[in-house]
Amino acid sequence: MARAPQSPARAPGPVRLSVAVLLSFLAAAAGTLPASGVSPVGREAILRRLEQVMGPLPAPKRRCDLAVQVVSETDCGDYLRRDLTYQSEPGSRVPAFLLLPKGALKPELHRAFPAVLALHQTHAAGRRVVVGLGNSPDDEYGVELVRRGYVVLAPAYPQLADYAPDIRALGYESGTMKAVWDNIRGLDLLASLHSVRTNQGFGCIGHSLGGHNGLFTAAFDSRIRVVVTSCGFDSFRDYRGANPDLWRDGQGWCQLRYMPRLAAYRGRLDAIPFDFPEVLAAIAPRRVFVNAPKGDTNFGWESVDRVVAMAHRLSQSELPGTDATEPFVTVRHPDAPHRFPPEMREEAYRAIAQGLRIPR
Repeated sequence: MARAPQSPARAPGPVRLSVAVLLSFLAAAAGTLPASGVSPVGREAILRRLEQVMGPLPAPKRRCDLAVQVVSETDCGDYLRRDLTYQSEPGSRVPAFLLLPKGALKPELHRAFPAVLALHQTHAAGRRVVVGLGNSPDDEYGVELVRRGYVVLAPAYPQLADYAPDIRALGYESGTMKAVWDNIRGLDLLASLHSVRTNQGFGCIGHSLGGHNGLFTAAFDSRIRVVVTSCGFDSFRDYRGANPDLWRDGQGWCQLRYMPRLAAYRGRLDAIPFDFPEVLAAIAPRRVFVNAPKGDTNFGWESVDRVVAMAHRLSQSELPGTDATEPFVTVRHPDAPHRFPPEMREEAYRAIAQGLRIPR
């Protein structure tokens, strides 16, 4: 079974990882760096700072048998939908939908299908929106992808809809890290399927909550080769106009299901140990497609541009001794509100196909 990266040991150091510090890490490793991407030293430093806020990524020994249990199966015509649960760790079972093209049910064809994680937004229907059961057409990317020949896993997010694990009792500091671990185990589930192609890695797609959930998961697990994030982030310093009331315990990013430690940085957001430029830099040189509508009132598109510009600076052209390459993040700004319009989804699917090297 494929293994996710181990959690780096937490170490003392500066609270904030500055651009200068990151570039010094990269410059020191320039002789061995690929054409783009953060050096192993720099990436591990970023992950340590994510853990300062999210809590530690579970050690590999937390892995246990997935013990998949199928609750029901539905024939949807050109694909099969399985409602199932899997054991992400002892004492915790994750509800998920698995969508399978009909060809994936025929092992005699000896055909391997690409696979993606499809992560849902903050919605009362939870994971159901991704598979067409939430009356939310713009969020049905799971259905659209399985009809394009992908195996799709749509896991639930902690403390939403039908999934309410006791985050604290399981030893987590945040719902964000619990979700990352559940997603990592979801990748293990996909890798265990005989019909799934694993040699080019996996894709990940999500809107809003699913958008940043996917970025965090990709930062910790390099098996994700391409990420689509729709309306999923801007700089913490810009979030909702930097309204200080949103940085109290239980509000905004500071809820238990997200990252409650962020409440300690109210009034001093510059001291947060990481921001999204570092998250993106930790993913480089893997591909990221960003849908950032101009009418999004949750995450500002101008802030997204600043974040992406900084991420490119961290990971590419300013690295001494390396060759500049095309940017690893593609950003689009449709004239739309906080949604994932059809034309953006179509472009996102092309990005996934390119990232997973699927022949046209």
